[in-house]
Amino acid sequence: MKLLITGGRVVDPSQDLDGLLEVLVEDGRIAKVEENIRRTKNTEIVDASGLVVAPGLIDMHVHLREPGQEYKETVRTGTLAAAAGGFTAVACMPNTAPPNDNRSVTEHIVAEAGRHGFARVYPIGAVSKGQKGEEMAEIGDMVSAGVVGISDDGLPVSNAELMRRALFYAQHFDIPVIQHAQDLDLSAGGVMHEGEWSTRLGLNGAPGSAEDVMVARDVILTEDTGGRYHVAHLSTARSLDMVRRAKAEGLAVTCEVTPHHLILTDEAVAESGFSTHTKMNPPLRSAADREALVNGLADGTVDAIASDHAPHHADEKDVEFDQAPFGVIGVETNLSVCLDRLVRTGIIGLPRLVELFSTGPARILELPGGTLEPDSPADITLFHPNRPITVKAAKFRSKSLNTPFEGWKLRGRPEATILGGRLLELPKA
Repeated sequence: MKLLITGGRVVDPSQDLDGLLEVLVEDGRIAKVEENIRRTKNTEIVDASGLVVAPGLIDMHVHLREPGQEYKETVRTGTLAAAAGGFTAVACMPNTAPPNDNRSVTEHIVAEAGRHGFARVYPIGAVSKGQKGEEMAEIGDMVSAGVVGISDDGLPVSNAELMRRALFYAQHFDIPVIQHAQDLDLSAGGVMHEGEWSTRLGLNGAPGSAEDVMVARDVILTEDTGGRYHVAHLSTARSLDMVRRAKAEGLAVTCEVTPHHLILTDEAVAESGFSTHTKMNPPLRSAADREALVNGLADGTVDAIASDHAPHHADEKDVEFDQAPFGVIGVETNLSVCLDRLVRTGIIGLPRLVELFSTGPARILELPGGTLEPDSPADITLFHPNRPITVKAAKFRSKSLNTPFEGWKLRGRPEATILGGRLLELPKA
């Protein structure tokens, strides 16, 4: 089977491509990217006029909630939401019920992903058994079953010796250790960022230093072990600066940021009238932190943008702010929010956005994507850089509605995904 994508602006940072080119797909793989590729009778034509053609987008931090919390999300609904948002692959975190800390859970997730086929799913395994932070999980077993990294996300690896051993052991499999950087003693009781707005609103705050001290400790351990260390949902200026310095010293340290930390600040809690859709962990930070993160996109310190897609049932969020669970969804809004607020405003260009959403995550997790190089999997995202869209949670494919961007009018939207050379037709919302 052949498929020819024509008329679009091809943007592929992995090959430094940005221009009006055509992409030929044969048997599920990229055959060539050139000008004026010859048509044949058995070639399906995809007209991408006015669209950007990019390597399939990868969200390296989502919570699919299966197994155990299928009332919030499932592998099927989560990958359907991902495809609707322009993503061809997601990496799912291990804090399910039971946690993904063994081969059987990993195999279940992989099997469910293969059954539904809306997006590729790359599981992240737990660092510790039961995510209790005490005993290392069977990492080798999980890797052979399909995990591409390890993390106790939802919780930090607080025990320094356990983190040190994980950084050593993960090197046998060439996978990163992904840290939810949070000192639980410093952040205890905090429901938003500690600062001016927590004081004004009378809410308990979690200081930015709760993240910073954990990143500082882990950078030292990374230097000692030579391991690969990734900071999940990094949110403070000081943590970003530590990552920047670690990179300059040649350490294998990477980081991701979320759209909500790039766009919103802790003032949004007040502006929203205490909406629990502005409650996440790490919390929305200060304006100075947000500015630092945006600068980190521009200067190359940030390696990826990830949603930290955290679905919750509406009833769970429909409570007092300090009683609500942490987390917001984002896999269906990521691309539009960033096109509108980062690209259209001139903070970053389209090639850098594609790098952050595709090439960067693929590099960190060593996935077979993030490129349109010949013979690579034909996972492709088509999006319009300016077409208007209004965020309406009621139309989401996710089971959950907890977005902080409800009602936002944005410019830029996903149009289609091609997975393994197949143009996906999603069921109607």
